[in-house]
Parts: sequence; structure tokens; C-alpha cells
Amino acid sequence: TECEKEPGSLLWIFVMVGNIVRGMGETPIMPLGISYLEDFAKAENSPFYLACLHTATVIGPFLGLLLASFCAELFVDIGSVGADEITITATDARWVGAWWLGILICALLNLLVGIPFWFLPKSLVKEGETNEPEETSEKSVAPLQENDKNETKQTMKDFIPFLKALFHNPVYMLFICITVLQFSAFDGMISFMPKYLEQQFGKSASDAIFLIGVYNLPVLCIGYFSGGLFMKKFKINIYQAANIAFWVSLLEYLLYFAAYWTVCDTSPVAGLTVSYQ
Repeated sequence: TECEKEPGSLLWIFVMVGNIVRGMGETPIMPLGISYLEDFAKAENSPFYLACLHTATVIGPFLGLLLASFCAELFVDIGSVGADEITITATDARWVGAWWLGILICALLNLLVGIPFWFLPKSLVKEGETNEPEETSEKSVAPLQENDKNETKQTMKDFIPFLKALFHNPVYMLFICITVLQFSAFDGMISFMPKYLEQQFGKSASDAIFLIGVYNLPVLCIGYFSGGLFMKKFKINIYQAANIAFWVSLLEYLLYFAAYWTVCDTSPVAGLTVSYQ
């Protein structure tokens, strides 16, 4: 008998490099976008604008999950394999959806959305202020450029000491730890909940992805948007915002803790939970 060779491919390297490049392009949007809003928006409007920004970051994954649900219903070799040649369905454990199709669609959309960023002005007039006369702004171009160069050199020189001071700030480090815990819980749900829905409730991969997107992400959008609107309307300061965040987070963790009493019956699995007889 001939030995069967295990299939091997180096195409995963292209996927990894593509994700690295995507991360390099997406990462600056949040820190630089927040700084952009803080610099050119009124103090009372800044929380609302930030809420809109965070809401948009949740709408994106929601639409992505809907796209993934659609692509998971298509066979991985769509276009090269006829529908009559496919003998399994989407609920079969051997089914592999067209995962690559979503990557191509999102790559094209990212390229189109990135084009308007080239036309953003280098500097904006702060919200509520009037434009400076054109003659004055033209005369100040050379000094501003020189100041930018000096500020860049000074920033690079003070970066390491500033980073050390930041890591020794207990409030900042506590906020980082809380953020890591929150995202760990969210990422764990996104990663493992689809497989749980498939195994426990017999859902297909496309149905599981769709349910996660519909039941979780719209609620996050409402929370982000309403929180920003609340801070803008009542002019919440930093101290009040910290208190609100603490009590709301405490309530959230208590509700999550209540999920321990929500137990579903284990599905019968031959050889594991029931005998083969």
C-alpha cells in the first residue's frame, strides 16, 4: 500500500502577513483618532464623539459577523466545485465554509474606506472657534514647521522616561488590567461560543456566528452611544465618570456571576456521556 502524504501548504504565511499588515493599519486609528477628537472638539462634546467612535468599532464586527455567517454557508471551494458535487451540508462537522471570501471583501472595503483619509487636513480649527486670517496663517507656516521638528525631537528624547512614569502610575496600570480582563472575556466568548452553540444546540457554523452577532453586539452599540450622550447632556466630569463606571461594572460582573446558575442539559454523546448500547 502506498503511504498517504499529509497535505501541507505555506499559504498560511500569506494569511499571517496579511493580518500583520492589517493590524499595522488599523491600530493607529483608535489612539490617533481619539487624540484628533480631543484636540479639535469642545470638552462637553468630546464624550459624545468618542461614544460615536466606539459605537462604530462595534458596528464593524457586527457587520463582519453577518458577512462571516453568509460566507460560512458557502463551500470553501466555491467556483471550482459544482453544487451537485457537494455531498455534505453546512451542519456536517466536515463542512468548511468559504472563509477566504470574507477576507477579500473586507480587504477591498478597507482600501476604499482608507482613501478619504488622504484628504483630511493636517490641522483643524477647534470647534467653536473662528478661522484665523489667511495672511496670518501663511506667515506662521515656517515657524510652525520649525516648532513641529523641535517637538518631534523632544518627544523622542522623552519617550522612555515618560513610558517609565506611566508604568509606575497605579491608576493607569489598574485601568490597563481592567481593560485586559474585559477584552479577555469578550474575546473568549467570540472564540468559543460558536463551537459551543454548534455542539450543544446542533447549530451550523453560519447560524452560530449570526446569533452571536445579533444577540451581543447591538447591545454594546446602545451602551456606548447612550453613555456618551449621557455624559454630554449632564456634563459628567472625570470623577463622576469613574464612579459611574465602577458601579456599572460591578452590576455587570454580578449579572455575569448569575450565569453560573444557568445550566443546560448535556447533549448525549455516544461513548462519552452514554454507552454505545
